[in-house]
Amino acid sequence: MIPNTQTLSDSDLREIAVSLRTGRLRPPFTPTALGRYCSNGGGRMVAVEMQGLVEDGMKTDHLALMLDVIAESRATRPEMRDPVELVWTGPERPGIANRDTSVVVRELFSTAEESVLIAGYAVYQGRDVFRALAERMDFMTELKVRMFLNVQRRRGDTTAESEILREFAHRFRTTDWPGQRLPDVFYDPRSLEIDAEKRASMHAKCIVVDHKLAFVSSANFTEAAQMRNIEVGVLVRSQRFAERLAEHFETLACAGSLLRLNL
Repeated sequence: MIPNTQTLSDSDLREIAVSLRTGRLRPPFTPTALGRYCSNGGGRMVAVEMQGLVEDGMKTDHLALMLDVIAESRATRPEMRDPVELVWTGPERPGIANRDTSVVVRELFSTAEESVLIAGYAVYQGRDVFRALAERMDFMTELKVRMFLNVQRRRGDTTAESEILREFAHRFRTTDWPGQRLPDVFYDPRSLEIDAEKRASMHAKCIVVDHKLAFVSSANFTEAAQMRNIEVGVLVRSQRFAERLAEHFETLACAGSLLRLNL
């Protein structure tokens, strides 16, 4: 094979093959001779590799056939999906094609096989937002779902922490989760600090599926954010990135920095 054919376009490959068959291009191959066919440069290395094959006994007809096969395989090779994909919610404009946030989220939920990790700040009308995930959980009993959500103490609220947690759990079960099986829900205890200067929020919004796909977005898990607001995010198809993102939350949970909510 000729490793440096990757520098050649499909038309370059075919033109070299034709020239080999017609005799316009013949050994010994020189950088100058090959340079006429290399639209992106790289003639020197291609010449060295082609000359080496000929010296090893390959005939020029066979060399031409190999170049044709390389060009043909490129044409029939499935198009690789971009590992990073823009996801958008908001007004659409002609000529701009982006994936919609609600569509991507629903697709992620409905295709999960092993695990789903969700981090979110606001959840509202969750029965609609999480329906696909709940159905997937009920269908696949081995699917593990962990949610890291913000439990909010409003300004000036001095209600006991246990009462705020009880009310949040009740609301989640009755108005935000539509399935039979419940996910594991975690929260940051700092969000319940009485002292506002010590208070913190779970403000991250992301989804990690099967430690292979990661969706990071400005969108909360609300109907407005998923369908109407102007929101932007990225879907990343990278196992390494997804694993590292999930690891941050899982490590905090294991260390007790994020606590499990009793549903």
